[in-house]
Amino acid sequence: MTASERLEKRMTEMRVFAKKSLGQNFLVSDFVIDKIIAAVDDESPEKILEVGPGCGALTDILLEKYKDIILIELDRDLAEFWRQQGQSVIEGDALRIDWEFATGRVLVSNLPYQISSSLVIDRSLDTKPLLAMILMFQKEVAQRIRAVKQTEHYGMLSVFAQEFWNIETVCDAGSREFKPAPKVSSRVLKFKPRTSNILNRQEYLGFVKACFQQRRRVLSTNLSALPAQYDQEKFPSWLEQNKKTSKVRAEELSPAELNSLYFWMRKP
Repeated sequence: MTASERLEKRMTEMRVFAKKSLGQNFLVSDFVIDKIIAAVDDESPEKILEVGPGCGALTDILLEKYKDIILIELDRDLAEFWRQQGQSVIEGDALRIDWEFATGRVLVSNLPYQISSSLVIDRSLDTKPLLAMILMFQKEVAQRIRAVKQTEHYGMLSVFAQEFWNIETVCDAGSREFKPAPKVSSRVLKFKPRTSNILNRQEYLGFVKACFQQRRRVLSTNLSALPAQYDQEKFPSWLEQNKKTSKVRAEELSPAELNSLYFWMRKP
């Protein structure tokens, strides 16, 4: 039975429909599902976490392979369905729950587009990271996450995500791969934790946000809004050492260069 046929059968059984208010677009592509599952299998995980199991396009296959699975589902009806199947379900908003339980799990999700950027930032703030994340994004958001300096998609999200994760593209998914079909294309990314010298991740997020606050302005203007724990007088010497001009913008600096600037200006 194909993914599309499984969805039709499940939706009929459950008497459910995709809710636009929750950003529900159910995955019906066997090709994309196989790619996501293969990316999970590569990690040989013992524990899985899925956000938004929906009608089970990924969940049904994950349950055949793995025993320890936790589901996070915002939709009350879908959450109740999975509980009735004997599954461990956290009913709620993935952006509002406590993620302490998730350490060491592989996170898998066909993410609702409206929470995707926030979820990546939140999980990048975790000091005890997930084993890996395999996540579906709107293609433009995926491009922002993996963008390099001096390109149109490069910004705060690019820098912060790349500081804490090694990221690769798993596959693309067109609108026809979903029901109902979204108006945008999608892309699946895989995240693996990377070692960072940043100890205070929340503080670093504030620093990166300040750098990109007004992306068309020169960096010195944005940095002037930083709190007192940063030494503004040290910025010119960093520019000189790194062969940058006073007109440099944040979008011209790589994640490694912004990391360097953070430690250069931060007071002990």
